[in-house]
Order: sequence, then structure tokens, then C-alpha cells
Amino acid sequence: MSQETILELDLGPRSYALHIGSGLLAGLGERLRPKVKGGRVAVITNETVAPLYLEPVTCALRDSGFAVLPVILPDGESHKHWGTLQTIFDHLIEGRFERSDALLALGGGVIGDMTGFAAASYLRGVAFAQVPTTLLAQVDASVGGKTGINHRLGKNLIGAFHQPCLVLMDVETLRTLPERERLAGMAEVIKYGIIRDAGLFSLLEERLEAILALETATLTRVLRTCCAIKAEIVAADEREHGTRALLNLGHTFGHAIEALTGYDAWLHGEAVAAGMAVATRLAESLGLCDPADATRIRNLLTRAGLPVTIPARPVAEYLEAMSHDKKVASGKIRYVLPEGIGKASVQGEIPAAAVEAALAAAISC
Repeated sequence: MSQETILELDLGPRSYALHIGSGLLAGLGERLRPKVKGGRVAVITNETVAPLYLEPVTCALRDSGFAVLPVILPDGESHKHWGTLQTIFDHLIEGRFERSDALLALGGGVIGDMTGFAAASYLRGVAFAQVPTTLLAQVDASVGGKTGINHRLGKNLIGAFHQPCLVLMDVETLRTLPERERLAGMAEVIKYGIIRDAGLFSLLEERLEAILALETATLTRVLRTCCAIKAEIVAADEREHGTRALLNLGHTFGHAIEALTGYDAWLHGEAVAAGMAVATRLAESLGLCDPADATRIRNLLTRAGLPVTIPARPVAEYLEAMSHDKKVASGKIRYVLPEGIGKASVQGEIPAAAVEAALAAAISC
């Protein structure tokens, strides 16, 4: 018996529903059918997720009258590039997919980003749906319409805004997630508490063990809260001209870590966690964040099994990698910094010496 919460992301004609709960996969087809005019769905997934969930997803879609084309890609951030994207296009073109057909992302953030970008580009735009199977994708990557691939010089530098027509999050899929992936996803959960919701942060402090143990009621509550925050922010600033940038707390530093380590040594959530620790250290040094709050942030990250230090590389290499960040404006990096628990801001005039000191301290501490 499924238990479901439905949130609406209000974007006018591009609005869509977020379905959150347990036991939802079986009803995927009936939820998607009203959103897709054509009769075919290409299910984009990877070699890890396919053995677990491709069959039930395929059955659910076929039960609603869809013909299914499976596209199975290699797993991992290091495959999020043009070559893999071309594989998706090859399948769609050879399968003669039309504008009325749809794509479906079944997997984590990498699969979601590439499927969304393929959908935005193929025939100049087709519908796609998200069925995220990782914690990070459920609370963050699957919601909001950011799609893209990586470049050797930076993360997600090539892509498009393309909103899904449906997002379905079945918390039961998290039970097959490796522990390291589950912990990495907690970085994005913690982020929401820092930037917008002090109550969520306190709940994480109080109920962290239950969440990590995938206690259904608490986990669903946390997912609902995180998704509601993101839906509100995206509805107010779909294309990141202002408030949406707050969702990038830790990402400027984190993306630099990923680029410098070749996109395969660190998981995205691990890099974001370390990036949030650097951002917190920087905010504390500038007097923006109270030391007690900074300590709470670092303590929660550590309790969640996440890193709060960064790889030992020259500070100059970090600065060069960060110079390619998407938030650079007029040649200046804009930093998202916490101003305590539940509030953050975007800062564009940060002394270079303060940034360098925060990076150096995060390496040596």
C-alpha cells in the first residue's frame, strides 16, 4: 500500500507535481500517462540501477500503454560528458523517437542531469520525467530543471534549464543505496537547514540516526521539507538570477574539489559537504556567522559521516578551478555563505586573502 505526498512546483504552464512516498513505482505509468501525448518512453538508467529497478519501471509503464526503450549507461560522474550524451541521442534517433514521446531518468543526479539535457536538446525539446533513486537526487537534483554535463575545466558548465513533467520519489529505492551514497546525499539535506530552515536543522541534529537508518516516517518528512523549500525557491527564481543561488551553498568550493580530483575520487555530496565547511569557515572569519552556529554545522556534517576538510592541493589550484564557477559575474566569484542556522546570503565582494585563508585552513586542519 503506497503512502504519498504531492507537492506542486508552480511555474505557470511548466508547473509539475512532486510525488513523495513509499511504494510509488507501481503507479508510475498512470501518473505519467496524462503528461505524455506519444506512446513511447525511453528509460535512461545506468548499469547499477538497471538490475534493481528497470524491470518494475518498465512493467509500470507498459501497464499504462507505453512502449519502452531502455538505455543503459555506465555509472559515475566521470561519464557525465558529451560521449555519453551522444549514446542517448544514438538510441533515440535509431528508435525514431518523436516530439510527442518522452524520456524518463531512472537513477541519481548524473542520470537525471544527462537525461534532462538530452530531452532539452533532442528535436529541440521533448518531455521528460524524473524517477530519482538516490537521496541526493530526491532532495535536490531531480527538482528544478537544471540539466547538463561536465567539462574538464568545470562542473555542469554545459546544459540547459528544462523542467520535467513529473517527479516521482519512492523512498524504498533508498534501501538499495550503498551507505557511502546515502551519506553523501545528506550533504544536500543539511544544506536546506542551513540556508532556509532552522527547524529542519534541529530535526536533523535530533533524529540523524533514524534518518540514516531510513526510518520511513522521519525520512519522508525530511524529503517533503527539503523539496518544499526547493520548490518555493525555484518558483520564485527559476533561472537563478537571484535567490536560487542560495541552493549552491558549498558548491563553488565543492565543484573545485570534483574538477581537481577528476570527477571520480569524491562523490558530489562529499565535495559539497567539504565545500560547506569551507564556506562556513569563511563566513565565520568575516563575522557573518556566529562561531557557535559554525560549530553546529561542522559537528552535524561530521556526525553524518561527511568530510569537513579538502584535498591537499595548492590554494592557487582551487582558485583557478573556482574561477570557472557558473556564479562568476563580471569576473568575480559570488560566494554563498551561511549567516547562522537557517539563513544564508550571496556575497560578491570577499577579500581574496580571506578566501585563501579559509581554503588553507581547510587543508591543514
